[in-house]
Amino acid sequence: MTTEIAGIHAPDTRLAQDATALAREVSAPYLFHHVMRSYYFGELAARQRGVACDSELLYLSVVLHDLGLTERFAGPERFEVDGANAARAFLVERGLPREKASLVWDAIALHTSLGIAPHKEPEVALAHLGISIDYGGLGLEALPRGAVEEILRAYPRLEMKQEFRRVLCGVVARKPHTAAGNFLSDFGRRYVPGFQPFDASAVLEGAPFDS
Repeated sequence: MTTEIAGIHAPDTRLAQDATALAREVSAPYLFHHVMRSYYFGELAARQRGVACDSELLYLSVVLHDLGLTERFAGPERFEVDGANAARAFLVERGLPREKASLVWDAIALHTSLGIAPHKEPEVALAHLGISIDYGGLGLEALPRGAVEEILRAYPRLEMKQEFRRVLCGVVARKPHTAAGNFLSDFGRRYVPGFQPFDASAVLEGAPFDS
């Protein structure tokens, strides 16, 4: 694993090494590259904004954030929660204090939560930001172009748009109940035949009360 990219040294603790090994083992190559790029983008954004954070906790949060999209850790919950549960268990088992593991849980569970994650701890907010930069280029324009190109050379995208679309549509097809209140419903409406999005207004109107 390349640990220094764009002047950023990735944490090299035993726990970080174990997290990297797990992510690499269970993830398709495009997904592993996505989580790695997201970490470097998050750190780069932190530097640009002058935000201090615990780099190891940020690294653990971002490198493990998509465990819920892997075959090993996919469960019945939202994929963000499946991943957060798996990451917390993995880290606590290896001795990370529970309060720190809980912060990682928050970062992973909230990484798709627009308007919420940015108001949490720096590690949670930066995880959300780094992931958003890699997912959709949200905030990419604020980063130095040379640094972005170096990150992309180290971890190429490997047809990420097509691969991510396929995987997310699979989640919607298997677990349509988890496509409520998050971005999965957008994929369901556009790509999954027969998908019926959650309608909060219909729930209110159908509530068993007089008014």
